[in-house]
Amino acid sequence: MKRITFYIDGFNFYFGLKRMKKVTPTWRKAYWIDMVKFCKQFLSPDQQLEKVIYFTATPWDSKKSSRQSAFLNANKAINGDKFEIVRGKYFNKNMICPFCKNTYMHPEEKRTDVNITVRMIADSVNNLTDILVLVSGDSDLLPPIEYIQNAHPEKRIRVYFPPSSHSADLANNIKHHNGKVVHLQNNFPKFQASLMEEIVCTTEAKYEIPTKWKTS
Repeated sequence: MKRITFYIDGFNFYFGLKRMKKVTPTWRKAYWIDMVKFCKQFLSPDQQLEKVIYFTATPWDSKKSSRQSAFLNANKAINGDKFEIVRGKYFNKNMICPFCKNTYMHPEEKRTDVNITVRMIADSVNNLTDILVLVSGDSDLLPPIEYIQNAHPEKRIRVYFPPSSHSADLANNIKHHNGKVVHLQNNFPKFQASLMEEIVCTTEAKYEIPTKWKTS
């Protein structure tokens, strides 16, 4: 059995869903999914899921943070060690308004790309997986892919683009190495099949789908 690990760029994944939801409101329900169950649907019979690693950062906005926490905690409660959360951080960045030229502070997510890069390379070096699936449309993640392809050619790499996301650089690289490219926006039934119960309970806590994410 081949071990397969998913490396999910949470920021890219969430905002991809958000863009799809603006076009087709039913995509809202895709916010509240069991990530491990979702990823398992892409496995072939000769593969076993090693882990789903979700890379993200905690939003400063309390309402956004609360929704994110509910989603992450529910996934952790359901999946235990199969679901891992790796956190980056938001930092203030000086921005200049193109119209009035005034300077303002804008929060920017940092460390996620680096965290994904380090983890993918470390898992390859330490032989902790056989197949690496990057779920992102960020072309900044091409260097770790190229490193692994050169240093560990026995490892197979795939790229799954979040809904409404795409990178020609990533796609061309993977196809050139006979890898697999998947566009998740073409897999809405798999999102539907992975929906969690609206309330996820454990002996210690209860996690409920945020009201804003519910569909009528």
